[in-house]
Formats: sequence, structure tokens, C-alpha cells
Amino acid sequence: MTRALISGVVALFAVSLGGCTGSPASSFYQLKPDSTLTTMGTAVPVYVVVHPVTIPALVDRPQIVVSVADNQVWPEEFQRWAEPLKGNIQRTIAGDLAVLLGSEHVSVYGADSSGLPTWRVRVDIMQFDSVLGDWATIEALWTIWPPGKATPITGRTLAHQPVKGQAYDALVAAHDRALGSVSRDVAAAILQSLSR
Repeated sequence: MTRALISGVVALFAVSLGGCTGSPASSFYQLKPDSTLTTMGTAVPVYVVVHPVTIPALVDRPQIVVSVADNQVWPEEFQRWAEPLKGNIQRTIAGDLAVLLGSEHVSVYGADSSGLPTWRVRVDIMQFDSVLGDWATIEALWTIWPPGKATPITGRTLAHQPVKGQAYDALVAAHDRALGSVSRDVAAAILQSLSR
């Protein structure tokens, strides 16, 4: 191999490496319980299990999907969820309910409640819309099975939360608050049933 050919290969390799280092780094986000929530009245140490949630296929992916125009969405390749969105929503709702009910016995599906009377909650997310710098919208259908009762309690929550800023962390925080609205409605239904 000639010296000129070797120099050309080395130069080409250096250019290709330079192109790789210019790629933007991915950012990862996680939903968390709404920090503005407080216990709704007197603490109720009930046992609650939150079952796995369902979410639209459109947002069931690692990328954060944002609405960019009417009927147009965009999966942001470098703005990603740190874990599968379904499981993150499930644990966020469980965390919200623990605060709202004042109970240390709220867990996700599969946790052992030691045979004690347990409220079971299922949430189906019908809409999970993200508009950067504008709104986060969640529409949820929820079902609660009270312990020892055959008839479930059902409800629907439509939550719109403003995004306080242009950054993705502000968008995720708005979804935290929207899920807090869903959890608030579920907790209110549980408390109303308990008071009967």
C-alpha cells in the first residue's frame, strides 16, 4: 500500500469520526408523582393495587411524540423516555394515590397485599398528547374494583395542563400534573365509596 493511499484512508477515517462526534446526545425523561398533591381529607390506610395501564400505540415507543400541526405528530429521536411509558405511568399513578389517600399500602399489580381487602384500579389512557410550549393532554378511562363487591366503579378524566416553558422537562412536568388529575378522580371515587 502506498504512502499516499494510507494517508487518504487515515484522512477518510478521521472525517468519519468527526461526523460521529457531532451527533446530538439523547436526553431521557421520567414521569413522577405530582408534587402539588396532598392527602384528600383524613388519611385512609387502604390497600390499593394499580394494574398495568394501556396507552395508545402512537406513544408506546421510546421517543417522546409531540404534535407539530393538525393531524401531524413527530417522534423526537433525541428526547426519550427513560423507561417504557406504560410502566412509568402505572407507578406514577400509584405514587399519586398513596399521597392522595394517605396510605402506605398502594402498589403496582403483582404486589402482595397479604390477603387483606384490596381495591384494584385499572387505567386505560385513551389520549396522551404533547404540544411543546403549549399543552399536555391526557384522557383516561378508569375502573375501580372495591374489595368484596362485584360491581366496579368507572369514570373518565380529561386533563389539560399548560406547559410552563419551551423545554421538554416542562412538557413532562405538565404530564405529571395531568396524571395527578386522573389520580385525584380515582382517589375521590374510592373515598366516596368508603363513605357509603
